[in-house]
Amino acid sequence: MGSSTETLEFQAETRQLLQLVIHSIYSNKDIFLRELISNASDALDKLRLESLTDSALEVDTADLHITLEVDKDARTLTVRDNGIGMSRDEIVELIGTIAKSGTGRLLEKIKEAKDAAAAQSLIGQFGVGFYSSFMVADKVTLRTRRAGTDEGTLWESDGEGTYTIQAVDGLPVGTSVTLHLKPADSEDGLADYLAGWKIRQIVKQYSDFIRWPIRMAAERNPADTADTATDGGTGGNGDAAAAEDGGTAPAPAPAPAPAMDTLNSMKALWARQRSEVSESEYNEFYKQISHDWLDPAETIHMRAEGTFEYEALLFIPSQAPFDLYSRETKRGVQLYVKRVFIMDDCEALMPNYLRFVKGVVDAHDLSLNISREILQHDRQIQGVRRRLVKKVLGALKSIQAGDDAERYAKLWGQFGRVLKEGLLEDPDNTEALLALVSAESTHDAEKTTTLREYVERMKDGQDAIYYLTGETRAMVENSPHMEAFAAKGYEVLILTDPVDEVWVEQVPGFDGHRFQSVAKGQVDLDQAADGDGEADGDKAKRDEDFAALLPWMATALSEHVKQVRLSSRLTTSAACIVGDAHDMTPTLEKMYRAMGQQMPPVKRILELNPAHPLVGALRSAHEANAEDPALAEITELVYGSALLAEGGDLPDPARFTRLLTTRLTHTL
Repeated sequence: MGSSTETLEFQAETRQLLQLVIHSIYSNKDIFLRELISNASDALDKLRLESLTDSALEVDTADLHITLEVDKDARTLTVRDNGIGMSRDEIVELIGTIAKSGTGRLLEKIKEAKDAAAAQSLIGQFGVGFYSSFMVADKVTLRTRRAGTDEGTLWESDGEGTYTIQAVDGLPVGTSVTLHLKPADSEDGLADYLAGWKIRQIVKQYSDFIRWPIRMAAERNPADTADTATDGGTGGNGDAAAAEDGGTAPAPAPAPAPAMDTLNSMKALWARQRSEVSESEYNEFYKQISHDWLDPAETIHMRAEGTFEYEALLFIPSQAPFDLYSRETKRGVQLYVKRVFIMDDCEALMPNYLRFVKGVVDAHDLSLNISREILQHDRQIQGVRRRLVKKVLGALKSIQAGDDAERYAKLWGQFGRVLKEGLLEDPDNTEALLALVSAESTHDAEKTTTLREYVERMKDGQDAIYYLTGETRAMVENSPHMEAFAAKGYEVLILTDPVDEVWVEQVPGFDGHRFQSVAKGQVDLDQAADGDGEADGDKAKRDEDFAALLPWMATALSEHVKQVRLSSRLTTSAACIVGDAHDMTPTLEKMYRAMGQQMPPVKRILELNPAHPLVGALRSAHEANAEDPALAEITELVYGSALLAEGGDLPDPARFTRLLTTRLTHTL
């Protein structure tokens, strides 16, 4: 027999907090069901554990489950579990958390929160997610009996000023939460939570991997109802005939129990041992979360225990998604808390340069309502992120070191460009990322090379890793800057991705060797180990021969260059344009301008090949008559030709064409 009902009044601060929960905190009202199912799952976990640790506790754990019951006539939705249940004191302690002394502190924190998402996190931390039920219900009724006790408890509230609590008899072990639902209202974000399809959709999205079955009565086919009615009609006629014959009509058969559907898959692969999961199961799960039709290239399954426990199941795709370089691309892995879905695309767990990685992280010690803002600054989450990054980079390194070189080559072709972004974003993993770099080079026209392989092939006495950036391999290979390096057999990396322009400038080097552009700074290969360098006397004589021409040309081209000098990098071309060691490259300059950043023009250096016939003829003509107007025009043509040779843009194409036509006419 139940006791009398006790009516208690919420304190003023508690009423204020409850109104915040109901009206302000949650933008998506569907999550009320996630909260209730998560609570029910916790109750089942606790019963299972207590049954193992308390031999005196007599409970049936053979069929632990959660049931969702819909009563359309009464407009109620009930979430029922046969878990541990609660005593009266536990209800006051757990369900009545907001009435505790911490309410004032919670309110202050919510007022300080910058957005609703941060406030949701605080609500979760204080354990009052249960009250999200009042977003969709006018009244909430909770019935519960704790395992090992005989007396149950009934708790009820309309979420306004009071709640009632009383002892009742005859309740099963476990808890049921009945929501007396508000009418559907699309403008207020209230769906029809009596609709079976809607309930199934919410469970699939948020609670699919809960370890306990979530059951609901199967939706009956109207045809089945009609058949039952027809059968009943026939039976009725037979019963009437039996009565006419003096017989007794049989009692009506009891209605069969409705068939139950299990709504969740319960297949949390990440919570199982790797040895227990087949490759086909991994592949199917990857396709489910990524919407990819190909199998993943690599699967990473890990578990961390200790102060912060989590499981992670990550996938490296076989092919880059079409929107990998789109600004609108969503990145990050899915975040779960104890198998409860929290959010898609959790950016806090994966850096931007690993945005192609798909997967799930299931943390054990986070609040269900943790916000994206809180995640960004959570030290434990930052620690998880560091470990996930190292696992992904380690997996790529293992593939690179494996026997199947073609496999890594394909992966690098898909994701190499975005991985190199990490050299700009992640200084903690620079060495690991450099070890993964695979680049074209002059060593082999077909195969790429790693930096380690390049270093192993370096010439004796070579201290720099030489490279040249450009739009295509053909453009780089045919650049005048490459001539001396090709002639002397120095290997040069060919870098054609836009990001290459940036990272080679910011990364100090690899394995103690600096990166050196063959188009920047002074390049002196004359002192190579083969001993075919130019004698000091010859160099001094050459400098003397050109002492008058070089400053004259620098003056003539002063709008475009800051210096004209003799080159040691040219063998067949007459001239090339180079930058100082720390100058911005023209390509990088264009990139910044394309992004709307106005960059001051960078004057570069014109280098002349003293052995070229044109340069020699120009020197002789200058010695003969430095005032000849044709010399200035030829000087412009030399500069313009050097620009075109490196793929640059002429400052005045029409003038260049006119000057070229004039000079060609004079030669005929």
